[in-house]
Amino acid sequence: MIAVTCTAPVNIAVIKYWGKRDEKLILPINSSLSGTLNQNDMKTTTTVVASPDFDRDRIWLNGREEDIQSERIQRVLDEIRKRAGDRKEASKEKLSTYKVHIVTVNNFPTAAGLASSASGYCCLVYTLAQVFQVSGDISTIARVGSGSACRSIYGGWVAWDMGNEIDGSDSRARQVADEHHWKEMRVLVLVVNDKKKETSSTAGMQNSVETSKLIQERVKIVPGRMAQMEKSIADRDYETFGQLTMRDSDDFHAVCADTQPPIFYMNETSKRVVDIVKRYNRTCGKTSAAYTFDAGPNPVIYLLEEHVSPLLSILTHFFPSDEKNYVRNVPDVENVLKRELPKGFEDIEKRVDGLKSGPDLRPCLRHRSFCVMRRESLEWNEKYELQRMPEIKYN
Repeated sequence: MIAVTCTAPVNIAVIKYWGKRDEKLILPINSSLSGTLNQNDMKTTTTVVASPDFDRDRIWLNGREEDIQSERIQRVLDEIRKRAGDRKEASKEKLSTYKVHIVTVNNFPTAAGLASSASGYCCLVYTLAQVFQVSGDISTIARVGSGSACRSIYGGWVAWDMGNEIDGSDSRARQVADEHHWKEMRVLVLVVNDKKKETSSTAGMQNSVETSKLIQERVKIVPGRMAQMEKSIADRDYETFGQLTMRDSDDFHAVCADTQPPIFYMNETSKRVVDIVKRYNRTCGKTSAAYTFDAGPNPVIYLLEEHVSPLLSILTHFFPSDEKNYVRNVPDVENVLKRELPKGFEDIEKRVDGLKSGPDLRPCLRHRSFCVMRRESLEWNEKYELQRMPEIKYN
């Protein structure tokens, strides 16, 4: 029996992936770019056990057994077994016949627009690759599980190049800059709603490709936007970075609204956060915070460290809570929450009606926001850690 446990991070795109030109190979209609978040507070943990004694493959997600015959999971398993290497326990020919039992857990909301499929399939592929001794680039395998999962393979800033080859061989992840490049960058993840979204990303983007006229216009714009974004990251040019991030998020949600039937991932609380960020930037006289929304209502704000305390004090003022750990991973959080409203925000309650009485908002700062996807940073173990899911019993 061979057992390996790994953890993997979430990534949040600043240039969005939305739409496929090949549904089976998951080849995108445009390139995309994201930041890989630190695993301190958001991660997927996966244990894979492979044994010649198992009679079939099985998988559990968050304590519930799921159908492992899912087309995407089967594609991942097929690709992994094709590329199996040799282990001291078994030759690659024998190893590729081993059945697997997989236990995977997300410590954050699943299917709520917080990139759980990205960390989930990344972790699955990385852990399977350790078990089956797969060498070389594995981002193309992660891609056939969930497109954005390929970007979680690397830390820091990561591009997913759409590629041109029919077989998808050149559609892979590429690290643009490592996690040390922009040390002042921080990320606020605000949980507006942790429920499963009504329209999945897979269904949503397929409908957009088939019915939205705006998506074709976006495809023309993205190559130039990608080049600008990579340059802004290389130059640590926050003004350009922030403007591009918000513009691409707005364009993405405009495409969703232009889809038939229309898709509305953002809710009223999402819009209120957008209003606060825009007001904050006007008060600062420059772009100091940049919101972005994936396919869900939960805002993610990229900002430099100096703006964390003032913006967080504003958000917690308008979205107060007595909940323990309401704000997590923030140094000196007590003083941050005691700060007075910055100048220029005294009248915002008059502009944003009902903000304090709106839906619950749980902002959590991911401090030191980028991580490296290396074995030593994955809490990688050559042992069967069944205690992570004690309610699951293997036959």
